[in-house]
Amino acid sequence: MPPPKAKRLDHIRTVHGDTFVDPYDWMRDKDSTEVRDYVKAQNDYCQSRTAGLKDLSAALFDELKGRVQETDMSVPTRIDGYWYFVRTQEGRQYATQCRIPISDADDWNPPQVDPKGEPGSMSGEQIVFDANLEAQGHDFFRLGGLDLSRDGRWLLYGVDTAGDERYDFRIRDLRTGTELPEVLHGIGGACFTPDAQWVFYVALDEAWRPYAIRRHHVGTPVDADVEVFREDDERFWVGVGLSFDERRIVISTSSKTSGEVWMLPVSSPEGEFRVFIPRQDDVEYDVSFACFEGAGGQGEDIPLAVVYHNALDPNFEIDVIDMRTHEPPYRLGEGVAVALGSPYGCEQGDRFEAGASAKPVSRPYNDTRNPAVLQGARGLGIEGIALHRNFVSLSYRANSLPHVAVMAKDDAAQDFLAGRPWRFREIEPPDDGGREQTGQSGEPSRLYSFGTGGNPSYDAPRMRYSFDSYTRPGELHELDPATGEDILLKRAQVLGGFDAQKYSERRVWVSVRDGEEVPVSLVWRTDMLPGLAALPGHLAAPAPEAGLSASRLGAEQAGTKACGTRKNEHTECAECDDRGADRAEAEERPAVSIPMFITGYGAYEISSDPGFSAARISLLDRGVLYAVPHIRGGGEMGRAWYEHGRRLEKKHTFEDFVDATAALQYAGFADPARTMANGGSAGGLLMGAVANMAPERYAAIEADVPFVDALTSILDPSLPLTVTEWDEWGDPLHDERVYRYMKSYTPYENAPSDEHPAPRFPKILVTTSMNDTRVLVVEPLKWIARLQSAGVDVIAKIEIEAGHGGTTGRYKQWEEVSYENAWCLDAMGATQLVAPER
Repeated sequence: MPPPKAKRLDHIRTVHGDTFVDPYDWMRDKDSTEVRDYVKAQNDYCQSRTAGLKDLSAALFDELKGRVQETDMSVPTRIDGYWYFVRTQEGRQYATQCRIPISDADDWNPPQVDPKGEPGSMSGEQIVFDANLEAQGHDFFRLGGLDLSRDGRWLLYGVDTAGDERYDFRIRDLRTGTELPEVLHGIGGACFTPDAQWVFYVALDEAWRPYAIRRHHVGTPVDADVEVFREDDERFWVGVGLSFDERRIVISTSSKTSGEVWMLPVSSPEGEFRVFIPRQDDVEYDVSFACFEGAGGQGEDIPLAVVYHNALDPNFEIDVIDMRTHEPPYRLGEGVAVALGSPYGCEQGDRFEAGASAKPVSRPYNDTRNPAVLQGARGLGIEGIALHRNFVSLSYRANSLPHVAVMAKDDAAQDFLAGRPWRFREIEPPDDGGREQTGQSGEPSRLYSFGTGGNPSYDAPRMRYSFDSYTRPGELHELDPATGEDILLKRAQVLGGFDAQKYSERRVWVSVRDGEEVPVSLVWRTDMLPGLAALPGHLAAPAPEAGLSASRLGAEQAGTKACGTRKNEHTECAECDDRGADRAEAEERPAVSIPMFITGYGAYEISSDPGFSAARISLLDRGVLYAVPHIRGGGEMGRAWYEHGRRLEKKHTFEDFVDATAALQYAGFADPARTMANGGSAGGLLMGAVANMAPERYAAIEADVPFVDALTSILDPSLPLTVTEWDEWGDPLHDERVYRYMKSYTPYENAPSDEHPAPRFPKILVTTSMNDTRVLVVEPLKWIARLQSAGVDVIAKIEIEAGHGGTTGRYKQWEEVSYENAWCLDAMGATQLVAPER
């Protein structure tokens, strides 16, 4: 069955004197009959091409399902007068939110709840929100937020049933189950005041930009709502919520590079918002509020503003302001600096420390004001701080991984008043069943992620933290900072005989073409790829212009030695070996048939941190090496890492990914003929770019909701996200240099076509959704048509009722990931479970 043939209808775009003829721009009208017919034809073609993978897809689904504890529950979390928890049940697509009343004000020990019980089955258990009931009659269902009144009676909730990320919010009386008549249609988000008398919500403009905050008096008509804030700068998005201490309503407005906060006391919801610190160009900040209880000279509380900003330090600092000194507005840099990031390698590093911008990102950083746990860290980025009644937690990045440190609140008050560095203690990974904490290269043997998101109550006496790794399922702990007692509350159960000790993970550093060292995470089944443990901690990528022919792997495949001599003609030569060294090295290298799944993102300062996946085990059990290059454009090594992978340095992102791929292939741990690349959204742009740059490195590519027509989208300010994206990609509409740079890499305009076919190109699976408002469906549709016209093997699975995040419902999502993994495994030639070597 041949692929659908798209009609050509030339659309002329002329910008900065450059003309581009686009034959497929007619696909922009996604509601037209022609586009709908084309989408159906592509789905039919994809279904016919993948029909032979049904059995493998079903097997992967069964494997995934067999690892999941389908009937389960979360650990209860106390919020005000209730313990809240989530139940999942076998056969049901969505979770159910439940709660049990606390026994008394000092009840901080989570209740014992039967994880296999039906929602509402326990004494006193109430169902707060059952998404299974709410989703009935909808092919797509996504919850856009839940908020509760302080007394627990009123529920504010929002849902999206189309996938376009416009939510309808309603108010429900949890005592009676009845809903108030007012509905806030098509908004971005909302929050209650604690008494549930008022709702503040985010309005969206025609370009889907959150641009205004409105106030709704509960029980009154929506058309009487009042706009309390409007952001006219199209680069900025607005949001609203309560401060952590619930004493203030906080409006935040921010672009990619600047921010501003406005506040209003909860006690006067009809008052005027006041700016906390006026905005400054290229300065981001946020603020939270707390106090040191009883720490004043007369035993009074010390009210605090905790400001997180990059006015001086580009990798952010945290300042704590004693609010007794004066009323707002305050200024950035005021107060006591508690934590400061590394300025090394940052664009604005010199304004913080002379010569810092020219120093390597990975250079260890020391500052006498920093806590001891931060001294000497590489790529140090400060990510946040939380002050609770009994403890303080600090989140930061160092050595490309997330970290959490904690201390008792009383100690923090003493350090603050004494003007000395705070005595944080880093949370260390727990015991790993006797496994060594570090490998031969000195890198950690498990690559952990830590998080502190499960602490919604200011009054909690102990801190909860979570962690997991690529191969170790997630755990939830509760730590008493005063005593150091650490209690395991829950460990995720992985069924089906899973044993974490059978899997390995490690980090290597790849020297890429401009000399930067890029961290790469590797995950594998230990007994199937035993040589990976001995892989050097640092690898060098081969020269990009040399292609496969320069790699040892390519030379071995071609039947030649590295010097170019045929194997059967070779004697001895210094270029290849030193009397047997080459033979010994060849014996140490694994066979060249290793399949590799390599995935990346590299944009918006988003970090691709370690995390467990039950679906990934099916790949590892088939002998696949799973690799994650932490490429520039992400935030793994702090702000400098992001800056060197955006705007006019965006190509670093693509080059890092290609060079990491090449280094692993060159080392003999991946076969180009079995290398599979994957990325989504901005990572889909990455996929399109690397396919154009280095098609010989990849056998196949999966591109999910790919941002492949970036230049066309960023040129149109009427489209969702465009204007705010100029801070990320540059402004090609008004800056010719940016236009020329983006045109040189944007995947669609550089892809093979019928006029310029490619002699070699990876085969491609594209997934996308008709209602995606972040990456419009026209982008992947045009890319598919262009590639197919050039004879490239491309198939596309297009969701009709879904958005940027794909389908909803856990069983549907399991089916989707199993379908995609079946295609990937088939492309890698790794469809069979591999028996481990004995």
